[in-house]
Amino acid sequence: MLNLSNVLPIQVFATRLLLAAILGIAIGVERQWRQKSAGLRTNTLVALGSAAFILLSVDLGVDATGRVASYIISGIGFLGAGVIMKDGMNVQGLNTAATIWCSAAVGSLAGLGLIPEATIVASIVILAHLLLRPLGWKLSKQSFLHMPQEQTDYQLTIKCKQEVENHLRVLMIQYVGNDNSLLLRSLSSSDNGNPSLAIITAEIRSESLQDNLMERIAGRFTIEQHVVKVSWMVAGQQTDI
Repeated sequence: MLNLSNVLPIQVFATRLLLAAILGIAIGVERQWRQKSAGLRTNTLVALGSAAFILLSVDLGVDATGRVASYIISGIGFLGAGVIMKDGMNVQGLNTAATIWCSAAVGSLAGLGLIPEATIVASIVILAHLLLRPLGWKLSKQSFLHMPQEQTDYQLTIKCKQEVENHLRVLMIQYVGNDNSLLLRSLSSSDNGNPSLAIITAEIRSESLQDNLMERIAGRFTIEQHVVKVSWMVAGQQTDI
């Protein structure tokens, strides 16, 4: 049975809950401005919900506070995992998940009545997004400039009508030969069981990563007549350290 002697006055309850919402809004505004998946409403609700659960634990008694806080941490972990997406070799949403985690911490501090601490954490989270983003870009750019050379093999495939096969093979030699950074290693054709079509496969080597260049070359072939499909892929990489 609930011990009413532990219940916080409604004014204190509302003040802490309101503060959590305000700090969550402050964090969410920056995220919404950056057009992130977890923006204004998500961060506000996470901070608000965390504060509400902590306030509930305070009403239940001191012994419940630690358990409820641990449950909030694990629950936010599941919520953060939902915004993390893997696209090939790239992982997106880690920063958004970390922000949700911090919003929960801000709400928990506000729910405990640690007003200065909650404000400090929220301020640091906002400053981290505003100040560390440009710093991260500069560091990434410097790291990219000093990256070791990566010898990259590409495979470019063109599916076309049989009558334009020779024309496209000549264009392939011209396009690749006009760029000193590319080397045409092999050029082959097959009909894949359909005599009316031809599949041209070119193996191209570059001394560095040239994805944009390969995309431009592929784009040139897409505007040629009787071309059915053009695709390219990275066949392999060898780093020169």
